[in-house]
Amino acid sequence: MDPKNLRSSDVLLLPGARTGRDPARSIKPGPRRQPAGVVAATQRERLLDGLVRTVAERGYQHATVSDICRAAGVTRPVFYELFNGKEDAFLAAHRFGTGVVVRRMAAAFAAESDWCAGIREALGAMLQLLAGTPSFATMAVIEIEAVGPAGRRERDQLLTRFRVFFAEVPQLPGGVRVQEMVDAVVGGVYSAIYRRIASGRTDQLPELLPVLGMFCLAPFLGPAEADRRLGSRIGEDPSCTRIDPATTQQ
Repeated sequence: MDPKNLRSSDVLLLPGARTGRDPARSIKPGPRRQPAGVVAATQRERLLDGLVRTVAERGYQHATVSDICRAAGVTRPVFYELFNGKEDAFLAAHRFGTGVVVRRMAAAFAAESDWCAGIREALGAMLQLLAGTPSFATMAVIEIEAVGPAGRRERDQLLTRFRVFFAEVPQLPGGVRVQEMVDAVVGGVYSAIYRRIASGRTDQLPELLPVLGMFCLAPFLGPAEADRRLGSRIGEDPSCTRIDPATTQQ
């Protein structure tokens, strides 16, 4: 994935990309104050940014609502008007941010002429987005486990969404179920990303693209054929099945 093709607006949409106290989002009091709906939306965005950055810095267990509010420049009463508590706010940030990532992946995938190139570009888009917003990467990938059962359910639901990129892969020999193989591949990709972020090398995530591309294709095409197709960047092989993912909206 060429970094110049990554839209800056995508990065800015991710929670944690901006500070909660960004002066550009300050709410001015007085008769010219913005409409209540705009104010609430701005406060919500600031709280999500504050939560992501606070959780990435202190960990979910040690981050308090007061810490989040302080980082966002929003009062506790307003926090509880918008969220039921820390867990609710965390899950909201996770859903919103991962929704941005999956939609960007789907767009990169659909822009390619064949499945192999689409998988590679979708992976590249994801790695670039996470590398560009390390606080969100830490919160969404590492700290989700600390949330407990609700966090694990959220993570599992996210992983199942990636099945759509493998909707028409070839059948496997030996009675191996395609969906089980797909889930294993998705889990392996997630694990590789987890290890890179956990080791403090989030900025190096794009370096994983070659190995993750091979890992996604080899189980279905074989290593040699996967290598050939991944290496063919111009005039993609038409025999590599074209897949258009279904809707990826949340």
